[in-house]
Amino acid sequence: MKFAAVLLNLGAPDRLDAVEPFLANLFSDPAIIRLPWPVRPLLARLIANRRGPKARAIYAAIGGGSPLRAETAAQANALEHALAGERDQWRVFVAMRYWHPMSDETARAVATYNPDHVVLLPLYPQFSTTTTASSFAAWTKAAEGCGLKAPTQRVCCYPTDAAWVAAQAEATLAAMVGLEGPHRILFSAHGLPERVVAAGDPYQWQIEQTAAAVAARLPVERRDWAVCYQSKVGPLRWIGPSTESEIARAGHERVPVVIVPISFVSEHSETLVELDITYRALAEKAGVPAYRRARAVGTAPDFIGALRGLVVRIAASNAAIAAGEGSRLCPGNYAGCGLTLRDRN
Repeated sequence: MKFAAVLLNLGAPDRLDAVEPFLANLFSDPAIIRLPWPVRPLLARLIANRRGPKARAIYAAIGGGSPLRAETAAQANALEHALAGERDQWRVFVAMRYWHPMSDETARAVATYNPDHVVLLPLYPQFSTTTTASSFAAWTKAAEGCGLKAPTQRVCCYPTDAAWVAAQAEATLAAMVGLEGPHRILFSAHGLPERVVAAGDPYQWQIEQTAAAVAARLPVERRDWAVCYQSKVGPLRWIGPSTESEIARAGHERVPVVIVPISFVSEHSETLVELDITYRALAEKAGVPAYRRARAVGTAPDFIGALRGLVVRIAASNAAIAAGEGSRLCPGNYAGCGLTLRDRN
């Protein structure tokens, strides 16, 4: 049988003149700006124009564009290689949410491949209505638009998948090499407005599960850790504590810090600029004795093994959508859980 695995990711501008169009796509998403049409696209263009100069400066600092597309392509290639020994034929595609290759482009390529089954695999280990659910919705629309009718299965999340956790733990330990004495691990994740979580989004709960699972794999003496959140934008209240406040606390307590990007599997502006430049400067100013940053897992063998296991397991099942571990993970009060949302459709 022929299978297509589609890696879903956020996307990012790959050149400076793509920054404003990328931002307009991002803020036009109803999962991000929860306002009706046509107010939403008008507001999106306004935000893109206002944030454009600052965002271009960020991407200029990392060579004029994000490496996310190239890194995701490398992950796709590594996964396709890992699947080469399977009985079934697999081909791996990439679909980005807000910049190329976007879902409509990729859906046409998948339709040309003409698979018997499609498996959607988000590169967001923790489910959120603002990321995974939005990518699923974009894919569904694109597949319908190009007549792609192959049965499609979806991996909803994998926050505590053993191989994914092992990859994060290995990256964390590598960042600790040479550190003596007590130090603190800050598991830093992209933040969300509080109202999104209050509406039942399980993202924060899943981030906490990932962090606890990674910490449990570290030596006992290295388990001083905290979860924090970065990348706040706009006037809304966001979940916390913020990464900035945790860095300030570490500086006050004179504790070395190891920052772990717990929700990012690839290097991009939020790791290369926000963590490596902005927060490093903040740590120096706050008096943090040492500042280390774990690398994103990228194509680490354990992570590619996790992706392989996820697609093979769901392909062998009859489930239309499943958590990485094969059943619902989130407590029942999270109405925004991917499995619950699917049940409503």
